[in-house]
Amino acid sequence: MNQLHKSNRFTFGIGTIGRDMVYSLISMYLTFYLTDVIEVSTNVLWWITGITLLCRVFDAFNDPIMGLIVDNTHTRFGKFKPWIALGAILSGIFTVLLFTDFHAKGSAFVILYTVLYLSWGISFTINDISYWSMLPSLSLSQSEREKIGSIARICANIGLFFVVAGIVPITKAWGTSLDSLPKAYFYFSLLVVAIMLAGQLITLFGVRESHQIKDQKQHTSLKELIFVIIKNDQLSITAIAMALFMIGYVTTTSFGIYFFKYAYGNEDMYAIFAVILGVSQIAALSIFPLLGKRFERKTLYTFSIILVLIGYLLFFFSSNHNMILIGIAGVLIFVGQAFVQIMMLMFLADSVDYGHWKLGKRNDSISFSLQPFINKIGGAVANGIVTAIVIVSGIKNASSAEEVTSEGLLMMKIAMLLFPLLCILCSYILYRRKYKIDRKLHNQILQDLAERGELNAVESD
Repeated sequence: MNQLHKSNRFTFGIGTIGRDMVYSLISMYLTFYLTDVIEVSTNVLWWITGITLLCRVFDAFNDPIMGLIVDNTHTRFGKFKPWIALGAILSGIFTVLLFTDFHAKGSAFVILYTVLYLSWGISFTINDISYWSMLPSLSLSQSEREKIGSIARICANIGLFFVVAGIVPITKAWGTSLDSLPKAYFYFSLLVVAIMLAGQLITLFGVRESHQIKDQKQHTSLKELIFVIIKNDQLSITAIAMALFMIGYVTTTSFGIYFFKYAYGNEDMYAIFAVILGVSQIAALSIFPLLGKRFERKTLYTFSIILVLIGYLLFFFSSNHNMILIGIAGVLIFVGQAFVQIMMLMFLADSVDYGHWKLGKRNDSISFSLQPFINKIGGAVANGIVTAIVIVSGIKNASSAEEVTSEGLLMMKIAMLLFPLLCILCSYILYRRKYKIDRKLHNQILQDLAERGELNAVESD
């Protein structure tokens, strides 16, 4: 085994544990913090919902610009690491500030929230784009990328499910000890930021890029930015398919804590459920490289979508209080999602090589800027749906499950399960009809690039 590959698998992967803890805290629990911890008014919540949507859309459209900046960066530390470091520090600061109760009210709170949330989005983008766009530069081999990507996604999911499983019991315990739930969330945010910074240091000092990819020293102009994205048809297809899938997935996960508090009637069960799903998803990511050796990606993708489909339908038609069926449904959804998650990442990595082959220029960061762009658009749509349903269904004004009507619960389940399932099925249809980079084509791409003198060597799968 190449020692560089072995080292990169872990130093790259460990760096994302804390990153995904921070992202999960903001994307999944900031709304809950506002509605159920510091309890902002309904009027302020409507304003914040609109502002959050606009900030995410604004920040999302800045992602390709950041990708352009990274691609045009040339330092003795490379083009990725300086931005990874800057983004980690700034996003950590703004994460803590977002979970700081300044006791502001009304318009003052709205203004403060707008500044902090927009600043967090921009700073996390700096880190996110530079971090993930480094992946294609670590290896040219599809199988090695799958190993690196799988470990990275395992680490990311460890971070995600630490937050999902730990946030309720930890903040409850700290809230009781401190006699303040807002302070408990503040200290929880400090914890996840500290873990993020420690992991990022491991990546910054441990990761080494492959010497097989030539440093082209090319400059991509702002005018060429759209050309790079649109002319790379496989990148465009992957981006649209990813966007549809993420809108569905994030909408479902964002409803999770509301479902257990107001439908199942036991908020504490959320943490137990999260641990089961976390273990299932990490196990699925662990075996993916083995499955990737035996099956074509299209076969694995179809199998994954079937698991997700069965899981969603089982969840929707099960009783709100039948934890066995809900648990089985959750495992099916998250195992299928884990496979799709890693394959989407590989599709992006392969589209970098495809764009290099087709357009004559390697734009790692512009290509990977579409991943956070997609996540933010998906998060913005999901956040808007969740907040609107929470208000319209009556959950916002309820203090317990008994105060939510059956119509309100049905409204939540439709938004949580049926709408996401429709998005995910549309994503699959698009992928099957339009995506064409298989192992054979990818090997041909690398061979052609080597013959053109644009790669130092070609790794065989």
